[in-house]
Amino acid sequence: MKRILVTGALGQIGSELILKLRNIYGAHNVIATDIRQNDSEAAQSGPFEVLDVTDFKQMMKIATKYQVDTIVHLAAILSASAEAMPVFAWNLNMGGLLNALETARELKLQFFTPSSIGAFGPSTPKDNTPQDTIMRPTTMYGVNKVAGELLADYYFYKYGVDTRGLRFPGLISHVTEPGGGTTDYAVDIYYKAVQEKKYTSYIAKGTFMDMMYMPDALNAIIDLMEADSSRLVHRNSFNVTAMSFDPEGIAASIRMQIPDFKLDYDVDPCRQQIAESWPNSLDASAAMQEWGFHYEFDLDKMTEDMISKLRQKLNLEIPKP
Repeated sequence: MKRILVTGALGQIGSELILKLRNIYGAHNVIATDIRQNDSEAAQSGPFEVLDVTDFKQMMKIATKYQVDTIVHLAAILSASAEAMPVFAWNLNMGGLLNALETARELKLQFFTPSSIGAFGPSTPKDNTPQDTIMRPTTMYGVNKVAGELLADYYFYKYGVDTRGLRFPGLISHVTEPGGGTTDYAVDIYYKAVQEKKYTSYIAKGTFMDMMYMPDALNAIIDLMEADSSRLVHRNSFNVTAMSFDPEGIAASIRMQIPDFKLDYDVDPCRQQIAESWPNSLDASAAMQEWGFHYEFDLDKMTEDMISKLRQKLNLEIPKP
């Protein structure tokens, strides 16, 4: 990667990935795009273009203008939001992906797009879910992700496009607030913990889901994209993981930092049904073997960092021991 176009750059992953890429490859070599611009550091720290990913001509125009060699396609509607707007989700998620792949094909670009544990379904093995297994999702988001994985594979085998992808678990970040994903409770719970010392979970007790802290996710994207292509067997998409917990587990970790934190429940049937269709934990051995995937943050290390960063972000006093 030398000159990189990022779609959906102001979303959960993009807001942090843009800054990391600019730090590594140079601010002028990372072109951020999104449906609208804001005053965030991601939008203001380097080249930015307004882009609707369903507009193929505009995507081609921007990619050509900046002579990019890589597309990182992040623009998508997330799981819970996609269930509320399934037709819109299909049109944006699949139409945008197809446009990005066509741009990569025509301009001979390297290509990355993330998949998700949402690509699995109720019939997938729940524990230590294999890299290669049955994938019959029951959500529009999941259908989009399975179709996206297959489409990226098709562009590699049919056209030789260097497509790569990661099957992300839930991602936890202190930079961007929750944005419509089923696993977003694991972000929101930290905000409520430092602000109110209590949280009402829409995910039921005992519901385990795979998670990863954003710094590890960003490193995984870059490591995969810089990996020797000849080593990659799977390409689209590698299971990656760092931890698996239920709401009680994350609450226990928070109490190590905020002892009087309280957790109760008001389960959202829609998001609970989605969560129950996903794996409890993933097998990331293929990623480890093929390009050296690793992670640094376990649950307690992530909790300590999240609470520290959120107190700074929200200008909250650190309690005296």
